[in-house]
Amino acid sequence: MTTDAEFQSALPALASGNVAVITGAASGIGLAAAKRFAAMGMKIVLADIGGARLDEASRAVAAIGGDVLAVATDVSAADEVDRLAETAQGAFGDVSLLMNNAGVGNNPGKPWENRDAWKRLLAINFWGVVHGVEAFAPAMLATGKPGLIINTGSKQGITTPPGNLAYNVSKAGVKTFTEGLAHALRNEPGAGISAHLLIPGFTYTGLTEGATEKPAGAWTGEQVIDFMLASLKRGDFYILCPDNEVARPTDEKRMAWAIGDIIENRPALSRWHPDHKDAFATFMNG
Repeated sequence: MTTDAEFQSALPALASGNVAVITGAASGIGLAAAKRFAAMGMKIVLADIGGARLDEASRAVAAIGGDVLAVATDVSAADEVDRLAETAQGAFGDVSLLMNNAGVGNNPGKPWENRDAWKRLLAINFWGVVHGVEAFAPAMLATGKPGLIINTGSKQGITTPPGNLAYNVSKAGVKTFTEGLAHALRNEPGAGISAHLLIPGFTYTGLTEGATEKPAGAWTGEQVIDFMLASLKRGDFYILCPDNEVARPTDEKRMAWAIGDIIENRPALSRWHPDHKDAFATFMNG
């Protein structure tokens, strides 16, 4: 099993004393990341909507040790994310790790319904990531030091299943944006910063609808962070997490079928189309 020291040796951005900024840090994957990085000796800036939950998360991370700062932030507002960057820099110095993790999963409904709710979800899930990159990337590049930008996507942004179209759209946007960000960073002269797309599986978080305890099929946030670190150590861009129900081969087949809709000229979302139900089952079993 890889130790934290080995992760830090392979990933200089995670060195003890370096600064990590995590949005959506009051619960779930974000809080698990904050605790893990604090245990590595990093200085932690937790960003989330202000209130008791953020205060409690800050105390939990501080109990692990090291320097911790909680900053109430609405990532949908660019000026608040700019203020977050200024606060983090002023308190702890250069930021070496940015984890744009904040997100919401509420379903605003059909494509022609609830425009304001659609805009709010997209403002948090997609524009929150863009605001984070805009606020932090220039200063991270200017240091000339190694750095990591990790954006939290979703498998729903790749296979786009029916159920919550607005969420799918937001996470598809995060995927495309992060792919372009990674390309831009590796073509930036002298840059030591890389971008990565975290793609959790079924994970027990604050977004897990209707769950008062962890479902058997779900991973914990801690498991996701363990997998993320191992993937980063390998240099993976796509951090495609399994869970207790779905292994990687199943994810790969589902994603291959989804792109096959274009190649084979099938109806959109043919995986859920009655005319293609049997063909999809045969493909998955084959």
